[in-house]
Amino acid sequence: MTVADLEDTAEFFTSIRHLLFAVARRMLHSTAEAEDIVQDAWLRWQCCDRDAVRNPTAFLLTTTTRLCLNELQSAHCRRETPLGPWLPEPVDTAADPALRAERADALAATRMVLAKLPPTERSAYVLREAFDYPYRLIAQSVGVSEPNARQLVSRARKHLTAERVASATCP
Repeated sequence: MTVADLEDTAEFFTSIRHLLFAVARRMLHSTAEAEDIVQDAWLRWQCCDRDAVRNPTAFLLTTTTRLCLNELQSAHCRRETPLGPWLPEPVDTAADPALRAERADALAATRMVLAKLPPTERSAYVLREAFDYPYRLIAQSVGVSEPNARQLVSRARKHLTAERVASATCP
């Protein structure tokens, strides 16, 4: 491999790193763990036969998603619980404090509901709703068939809707 090849590889990875990080952070609920996953994806990208990869973006997103699923399943097996909030508060540039407070409440409620979803269901839902992934790519990323990916997203939507209804009816 030439120096030019290495530079092209690094430049491409850097161009989609923000997307890989966003996927990992939303799945893992931890900035530090997301950084680790993106670093692992980089190492795997360095070691793979890139000539055999037809769609590098899909390859890296699938690799990142699967690494996240592995991490979530291993954490679930160890029955770990997060020490703090699982997502950092997003930067809100709104000037209206009431609107900001309302958004913060909505985000906190969404985070709590998403945390209750099983890891595979959460992954499928986030990939579909946040990144508008087609079901075919979701299926590849989480390791299920396309109809199963549709079902995972559907179940996640039903769970989220049920939680919203339950929280709206409770005082």
